[in-house]
Amino acid sequence: MAGSQSTYRDRIYIVKDLILKLVEYGEMNQTALISFCGLNLKKHKFILDNLELNELITKREIRSNKRRITIYRPTEKGIEFSRTILEPYERMFPRRSRGNEAKKALFEAENENPVEMQKGGWQAILDNFKKYTESN
Repeated sequence: MAGSQSTYRDRIYIVKDLILKLVEYGEMNQTALISFCGLNLKKHKFILDNLELNELITKREIRSNKRRITIYRPTEKGIEFSRTILEPYERMFPRRSRGNEAKKALFEAENENPVEMQKGGWQAILDNFKKYTESN
């Protein structure tokens, strides 16, 4: 499309967008969810399937005349996953702004261990999580 700007979004941010949109609305039909998150159903359906397989969202289908409507809802596990994993990840690695300049990540160190050790530990956790999400 002429004039449209395509941007790459890491899978972790797509997952967060999907779960947060479901939390915001309670439940959404598949078309609205995909549209509100700016996704393509053919390209991103596998992410919804993986979220359902990992019990982060639920899916149910209802029939309306000859049409089949797919409805998604977040699970408690999905809400907790977003709160404990995705939100800290985005605080440490914020999305790029429109000017492609990353916001400075805030890191509040505790006093018991050296700062570099803490940063290294958090980075290892996030690297492992990224590998997990990319392989599933």
